[in-house]
Amino acid sequence: MSRLLHVGSGPYAPPAPARELTAVSADGARLHVEIHGPEGAPAVVLAHGWTCSTAFWAAQIRALATDHRVIAYDQRGHGRSPAHPACSTDALADDLEAVLGAALAPGEQAVIAGHSMGGMTVMAASARAGFRAHAAAVLLCSTGSSQLVAASTVLPMRPGRLRTWLTRRILGSRAPLGPVTPAARRILKYATMGPGSAPHMVEACARIVHACPRAVRHTWSNVLDLLDLDHAVRELRVPTVVIAGTADRLTPPVHARALAAALPQCAGLVELPGIGHMTPVEAPELVTGKIRELVHAHIRVVTEESA
Repeated sequence: MSRLLHVGSGPYAPPAPARELTAVSADGARLHVEIHGPEGAPAVVLAHGWTCSTAFWAAQIRALATDHRVIAYDQRGHGRSPAHPACSTDALADDLEAVLGAALAPGEQAVIAGHSMGGMTVMAASARAGFRAHAAAVLLCSTGSSQLVAASTVLPMRPGRLRTWLTRRILGSRAPLGPVTPAARRILKYATMGPGSAPHMVEACARIVHACPRAVRHTWSNVLDLLDLDHAVRELRVPTVVIAGTADRLTPPVHARALAAALPQCAGLVELPGIGHMTPVEAPELVTGKIRELVHAHIRVVTEESA
């Protein structure tokens, strides 16, 4: 389980949840789930990415929980969810279904937002009955459905076998990340964030990423290396907005454009100039605003008068 090295104050300090629960996945994996905001409010479900945790969504939770019920969970092995030997896209889909079933009432719909591996989780679950019963609309942030390592531009080299091999070795490294030092911040900013990212944004991301256990980081890097969810994109049959940063080296905008072209109900493609891979942290107001727009457009709020 991670060391949970979070920032302690400011917009990226994780807010305290109204309540917590444990969702149990199909294979018995236990998932830490946080619920923020008032009961009965429109529901939003947040799925974080590789090496992150619920803390990654702190800015969105803080802004949305005033008038939404925000459900955030730790992917298996991340944050407060214990590691589990089964790691696959099917496991990600099982986990999301378990969270939706545990946190939402039967038939209750939510806007589901996924960042990076969280977006891949949404795609992996797209044809599942449990997902379709609860998904009103989707936001995909900084993600892709296949060819992740080959398309990555973390290494400033010509595309080809050598770059792909070196990128695979770097992303799949078993080496410990160590403490959050000035050098570590510079490396993380270069690899995952836009050049204009403010120091407090870099600090928040560095603390979250460095808290991920190296065994978990390595195991999931292998899953992402072999990712092929192109078929699943075509099964995502709800209104879906795609967001990408033009300075994203991990999942460059070519992925977002391919998703937008393949989605049955693409509701918009937003490319953010100068923003890197960590869109919810680097552009918090825009990401939060898109979630609000999707809630307003696709979730019907049932009041006592209309019930």
